[in-house]
Amino acid sequence: MTRFVVDFEPLLSWSIIAGLGGLLALLGLYALIRRLPGAWLRLLAAALLVAALVNPVLQREEREPLPAVVALIVDESGSQGIGERSQQTEAAVAALKDRIAALSGFETREVRVGDAANDGGTALFGALAEALDDVPPDRLGGAVMVTDGIVHDTPAEPESLQLGAPLHALITGEEEEYDRRIVLEKAPRFAILGEEQGVTYRVVDDRLGPGRSLAVTLRIDGKEVATDIAIVGEAETIELPIDHAGRAIVELEVEAAEGEITTDNNVAVAEIDVVREHLRVLLVSGEPHAGERTWRNVLKSDAAVDLVHFTILRPPEKQDGTPIHELSLIAFPTRELFSEKIDEFDLIIFDRYQRRGVLPILYFDNIARYVRDGGAVLIAAGPDYASPASLYRTPLGTVLPAEPSGEVREEPYRPAVTELGAKHPVTRDLPGAQSQPPDWSRWFRLVDADALRGDVPLEGPGGRPLLVLSHEDRGRIAMLLSDHAWLWARGFEGGGPHGALLRRIVHWLMGEPELEEEALTVEAEGNSLAVERQTLGESAPTITATGPNGEAQEVPMREARPGLWRGRLENADLGLYKVSDGRMTTLAHIGTADPLEFREVTSTRDRLAPVAEASGGAAIRLASDGAAIPRVAAVSRRAAAAGSGWIGLKRSEATILKGVDRLPLFGGLLGLALLVGAFAALWWREGR
Repeated sequence: MTRFVVDFEPLLSWSIIAGLGGLLALLGLYALIRRLPGAWLRLLAAALLVAALVNPVLQREEREPLPAVVALIVDESGSQGIGERSQQTEAAVAALKDRIAALSGFETREVRVGDAANDGGTALFGALAEALDDVPPDRLGGAVMVTDGIVHDTPAEPESLQLGAPLHALITGEEEEYDRRIVLEKAPRFAILGEEQGVTYRVVDDRLGPGRSLAVTLRIDGKEVATDIAIVGEAETIELPIDHAGRAIVELEVEAAEGEITTDNNVAVAEIDVVREHLRVLLVSGEPHAGERTWRNVLKSDAAVDLVHFTILRPPEKQDGTPIHELSLIAFPTRELFSEKIDEFDLIIFDRYQRRGVLPILYFDNIARYVRDGGAVLIAAGPDYASPASLYRTPLGTVLPAEPSGEVREEPYRPAVTELGAKHPVTRDLPGAQSQPPDWSRWFRLVDADALRGDVPLEGPGGRPLLVLSHEDRGRIAMLLSDHAWLWARGFEGGGPHGALLRRIVHWLMGEPELEEEALTVEAEGNSLAVERQTLGESAPTITATGPNGEAQEVPMREARPGLWRGRLENADLGLYKVSDGRMTTLAHIGTADPLEFREVTSTRDRLAPVAEASGGAAIRLASDGAAIPRVAAVSRRAAAAGSGWIGLKRSEATILKGVDRLPLFGGLLGLALLVGAFAALWWREGR
């Protein structure tokens, strides 16, 4: 491409040339007005002199045209996987690339856009800006978006885009699509166990009018717990009967409709972390002893524990004649605690308690029922448990997992973690347990007993049970068969991990998820699933993960620590996963539980048409057979860029300089000849 340009390289400054030119022009005009001979020759000579001083240069430039840049933005978000949209998209992209390539002077930049981070939906305009941020305006040919029209970063004002070139949108999907969906309006991220929690949702249906009702199923952790009737278009609130601490996966599913384009958004999912606000603990000390304060200190140090503590200082057999009205201590409220309000406690601890008539036999039966119904009891035993007045000789004994032999061993020993205890979360990794012998002080008393059921994570001399943990129906029992834990608290011989041990026992009784001896947990980490299986068995069961598409795959597991197995499922698809080992099942959701991308999935021109038309482009719906893919034409920068069945792209006006030839018009012999000729003609005229 050759272009001629006249440039100026003045021999003097422009101000001097302008002053001289103005003076010569005035003199020439004066000569013309006075009709002096040779006035026109004088003006010609002055003009040639000024032109010589300006020094015009003729440039011949060899330039190479730069191609116009066309941004091809391809929507690969989740909603594009519905129906035939992905096939429509690929067919349209292939045809567009071929048709743009057939035009001379265009360069295509293809950008594929998935779901935006942090539940941003489909962000095509952000991708467009990033793709064209280095393109000057005169090289921009236009942009084409291939999408279902569900774009979440569309400019609020169509004219604010200011692209400087036409934007065209090719819309996938069908014209008359139908969808039914459920949208979470409000869901708690955290919940307190025991308090009422609700989820607010709304059912949307493209065909059903307001007032119609539909059935909605509520599932918690994969188990169906309730059915609600929802009015289409109205916000509904359903209460959540969550009965455990830890993470809860809540699913709301509306019944499917015939002919809807997808059922993926018929389910709304919320993840809720459930915590206990307060643990109500009743501590009953049968008599004052050295370890009583140890239990009290451990429980009071936990801010989540509300402690009620009674110590029996004066059992019924100790009668000294003191009048009742002169006693300063309150009476033990046995009826209120063990009959009327027993179910309000999360844990009951009997610390060296023996049957001495303070609690009627009927109340021990109430305590046994309390355990079977989901309560928890801890027996911190001393010599009392081996006596004829042992708690084992009451109706409570039916749920106690260790039977006393009647013998109390008084000898020094170090509590030892058993082979099973090395796997149990309560005793695994206790500080000091890794060395042999354990790096903690000795105890000097053990109540001899036989473990009838449950687990024995700690043992005393001769392999006798020291700590027994047992499940009883829906409740739990823990038995610590020694009252010498206080030696660790007092620092005797260096002490030991009394706080960690006693606190773990208490929280295991409360059913804390991280202390379950058999547990399956799954966490979503980016696009991966992290699986943990806690077990007391020799090996982890086979773990399978079933994805949102219904496909099941095995998760490879490895032993991270004794009793703890871990595995990962990499590059998992977005959606809800069901992970199971055949015995336990848990759920996890990769990505946002209620993604913006699927709250509305019917394809539409409405969002992009105003922006496209404001830029001079068009929004065109594609046909499923590809027949509606428009022709592509190259147009000038001032021509229309869209019409019936075609879209236009602007030609580039940008070039790159490859070479320059310069010719001074008043330089050399030519300029000298012109000046000499002009002044010679003036001299000749004056000589006549």
